Amino acid sequence: MSGHSKWHSIRHKKGATDAKRGKIFSRLNKELMVAARMGGGDPSANPRLRQAIASAKAENMPKDNIERAIQKGTGELEGVSYEETVYEGYAPGGVAILVEVMTDNKNRAAADVRYIFSKGGGSLGEAGCVAWMFDKKGLIVFDQDQVDEDEVLEVALEAGADDVVTTEDQYEVHTELAAFESVKQAFDGRELLYTMAEITMMPQNTVKVDDEAQAAQVLKLMDAIEDADDVQKVYANFDIPDEILQRIT
Repeated sequence: MSGHSKWHSIRHKKGATDAKRGKIFSRLNKELMVAARMGGGDPSANPRLRQAIASAKAENMPKDNIERAIQKGTGELEGVSYEETVYEGYAPGGVAILVEVMTDNKNRAAADVRYIFSKGGGSLGEAGCVAWMFDKKGLIVFDQDQVDEDEVLEVALEAGADDVVTTEDQYEVHTELAAFESVKQAFDGRELLYTMAEITMMPQNTVKVDDEAQAAQVLKLMDAIEDADDVQKVYANFDIPDEILQRIT
């Protein structure tokens, strides 16, 4: 299982009881604003905004909140201007980490991310130091107890997906960027309920972390980065064996 998949699975399992789950709306709000600012407020002509709206609805974000965020992005309402940037670095054990940030103060965001890496036993690197290890892909995730495996496989391959990967309790559909929207629409057309559909950064290869203390350190650093105010998404290329993962999560 890829580092991204492992991290998604961990977040998925703890999400229902995570006291910091309320931060999701803040991240969604920023994404809606930036997507609307960059591509306009019409979702039919703005794929990024269309996906942001779908993500917001999936998290039960109120319609009024979605509309206000879009209006702030297009300038119809006054709002904060956010900039996007990416930070790259390493966790203990040589695990590569990509951090996507959306902020109204890049100096503050850089200082916060650098401090978190340092405190967590990692190191912040130069631009480009780990980005080459990841590919931008489409990812659609299904819970195994909600769908039929054969149907997921059939729809995915007919719609042009690259691969379907079976994890412990989920099915992951991987797509190229150009095929993501059509594959997602194919699942919608068959009313197959997915738990997540997003553009993500998938590691080309993974780093095995089989030392329990080091694995715990990696996950603690990932948590700390993701909890930072300006951070939108975190990606990594770790592979922690399931038996160790069960003991530390």
